Amino acid sequence: MRSLERKLKAAFIGSAIMLSFIGLVFVHSAGSYWGAVHYADSSPFIVKQGIYMVVSVGIALLMMKSPLTSNPKIWTVVYYVTILMLVAVLIPGIGAVRNGSQSWIAFGPFSIQPAEFVKVALIGKLASSFNRSRKKSVFQLSHFGYILLPAALIMLQPDLGSAVIMIVSAFVILFIAGYPLKFFLFLGASGVGAFIALIASAPYRLDRIKSYVDPWSDPLGKGFQGIQSLFAIAPGGLFGHGYGNSRQKYLYLPEPQNDFIFSIIAEETGFIGATFILFVFIVLMVATFGIAIRMKGRSEFYMVAGMGSMIIFQTVLNVGVVSGLLPVTGVTLPFISYGGSSLLTTWIAVGTILHYTTDQKWR
Repeated sequence: MRSLERKLKAAFIGSAIMLSFIGLVFVHSAGSYWGAVHYADSSPFIVKQGIYMVVSVGIALLMMKSPLTSNPKIWTVVYYVTILMLVAVLIPGIGAVRNGSQSWIAFGPFSIQPAEFVKVALIGKLASSFNRSRKKSVFQLSHFGYILLPAALIMLQPDLGSAVIMIVSAFVILFIAGYPLKFFLFLGASGVGAFIALIASAPYRLDRIKSYVDPWSDPLGKGFQGIQSLFAIAPGGLFGHGYGNSRQKYLYLPEPQNDFIFSIIAEETGFIGATFILFVFIVLMVATFGIAIRMKGRSEFYMVAGMGSMIIFQTVLNVGVVSGLLPVTGVTLPFISYGGSSLLTTWIAVGTILHYTTDQKWR
């Protein structure tokens, strides 16, 4: 392996591991009081997250080494298994309802969120569906079937955030595969119409838009999370209040160890700490796409770029939400937010990317 490829691989692995350990540290800080109040224990989240991390990294290592990771038939099987999981989660008695969404399948104290897994399954299915030899036309109706089926099932939960991340990541693959620009312009126009229809079909989405424009119009309702997130970020200043000294985690910001953990990080470490987190994500992004453009085959290029796009777009969406730049939606911060499904999905993407960083697959 040449020097540049070694550096890209090292930067990718190093940033992924660093972000995961930062996540462990701040899951403990952000969730300590919430755990003490609701579970009479300040450490349930850090213990579970530690277990999730060990399992996730272990599965990533298996995917990195296994030849099955690059087998298109395996991705087809995984894709349809996740579709069955999305169907199962909608069945009463199997799917668990949390925060208004029926998105989980519970197993005692643990649970899985199928919408997380279908994101990587769809990327794997699409990337492996393109032939290695370039065709005159890459347009295939089956590609849209692969995207629309899980998107529809996810919206029935409903989970708009996961659906958007999945669709954007899939469209990245279609774009780099050669779909014409006018096609995406058409999709953009259609997407605006679909977005309006989604708002009309569920008034709570319109309430979220209103609270995004003016969160103070409903400070104790729809605008509550956004306001409390800003109350965490703004006082952090340059260096923050210090690790463990967040004020918003004392039941002001609901479940701060989850989607809004970046707010707690900004509050405790200030502008310097928050900027450092974003810098590590930028390193991860540069390394990922550096690896992608050095792939020999088209499928390998699509796979790495698709997995990387999923992680980066989800990061942008989460940070945009907690900083008030985007409407509130339930999206985790990759590697850092508490949650087994989110962490495992992210590390599956990491393991898949690392599978292609071998001498045989570099240009």
